[in-house]
Amino acid sequence: MTVMARPAEVGPRAVVSAPELAPASIVKPKRIYGARPMMLSGWGRFPRVSCRVLEARGEEEVIATIAENRSLIARGAGRSYGDAALNRGATLVMTASNRILDFNSGSGLLTCEAGVTLAEIADIFVPRGWFPVVTPGTKFVTVGGAIASDVHGKNHHRDGCFGAHLAYLDLALADGRTLRCSPTENADLFRATQGGMGLTGVILRAAFRLRAIETDLVRQETIRAENLAESMARLKEASIANYSVAWIDCLARGGRLGRSLVYRGEHVALDDLPKERKGRPYLPRGGRMRSVPFDFPGATLNRFTVAAFNELYYARGRPGTALVPLDPYFYPLDAIAHWNRIYGRAGFVQHQSVLPEEASRHGLETMLSLISARDAGSLLAVLKLCGAEGAGPLSFPMRGFTLALDFPGTTANLSLLLELDAIVADHGGRLYLAKDARAGIAVMERGYPRLRDFARLRDRFDPKRHFASVQSERLGL
Repeated sequence: MTVMARPAEVGPRAVVSAPELAPASIVKPKRIYGARPMMLSGWGRFPRVSCRVLEARGEEEVIATIAENRSLIARGAGRSYGDAALNRGATLVMTASNRILDFNSGSGLLTCEAGVTLAEIADIFVPRGWFPVVTPGTKFVTVGGAIASDVHGKNHHRDGCFGAHLAYLDLALADGRTLRCSPTENADLFRATQGGMGLTGVILRAAFRLRAIETDLVRQETIRAENLAESMARLKEASIANYSVAWIDCLARGGRLGRSLVYRGEHVALDDLPKERKGRPYLPRGGRMRSVPFDFPGATLNRFTVAAFNELYYARGRPGTALVPLDPYFYPLDAIAHWNRIYGRAGFVQHQSVLPEEASRHGLETMLSLISARDAGSLLAVLKLCGAEGAGPLSFPMRGFTLALDFPGTTANLSLLLELDAIVADHGGRLYLAKDARAGIAVMERGYPRLRDFARLRDRFDPKRHFASVQSERLGL
């Protein structure tokens, strides 16, 4: 999306309205009715489902599409990992609804359509000194998807989920109405939509706050932790910083079980810019992107290659401080287009769980011991400290530790994940719906105690379950 704005109008306390930040050119998409189904998947490329795909731009087209289809689910940029944004009868792609509508640089309040991505927001607003308060590990997610998944980031321990910074959202319902939802207006629907995985309606627009930043750099401190106990302790210590996260070695055993590299980060102030950057707080964004051009052979990722990678990565993670640009710090994988191809044609599954703080040590030790014993190391394993629960009944985080693991989509790994599910459930934890592609109803019911509240709200606003996905059908939502 190309957006033009007159810089003189984006000064302190200026309000930038829709015409001033309107796309220079957007090709109006055709709504595709009766189109032949196409194979569709989430980012994990598992499962692949034959779906009838539709597009809509703007409120009128969305409402018409809802009326003309018995069942549908909204889809943003397709970055949820599993089957949350798949509906065989009608998968409604919202990326054409991508207009910036308003921005108030006094309050940092941005209003936009649901199809705007965080990448587009960063491209426009980072050079003006603004950044999303909460961002997940990829910038290629839409605002609608960020709300529906109630995404969290490296700062959940301080700033909560994306929904914590929402002023309001406009939601298209199954009966054709559009409701404004906020903390004071249709508040129960507002909360349920955060983390509701698109099952409450189609998000049309939203207003949320950005964070003022003085530069496009993050001061990153790297800390080594020799085992799980130390990793958890270092993450707790790092929670005084705005951002903290740990890469964890899933194949380490014995006294090294759970060893990690802990990263803490803070936005760099203008006065702390290095000499070579004085007077240039924001460098041009973008640049050439590397790409994985084809699917890797399925055997590429095995216990030997993952173990070698882990040894090298840990060895290179030398303690110290460095100034890192925003994108490499927040979105390291976004530098490689189609990185999901490294898992081969079978795709991959992510297992992201969160355990309550009092049960985290034992639960994580049990999971990591099982993974290590099976030589089923995850190439991308991330440990974070979470803060308070989100507002929505299906919002993922709780106060404790969250562990995200990626595994090739093999039969053996799918069996392993069922065992990990049981460990999570036995320790009072839950799975992240935005990453799930195969869990069962039982682990869902045990992990989300407010599930009945969500079902009762759907009974009020969508009794015929007009909004549904392959995931919601699988989990009986």
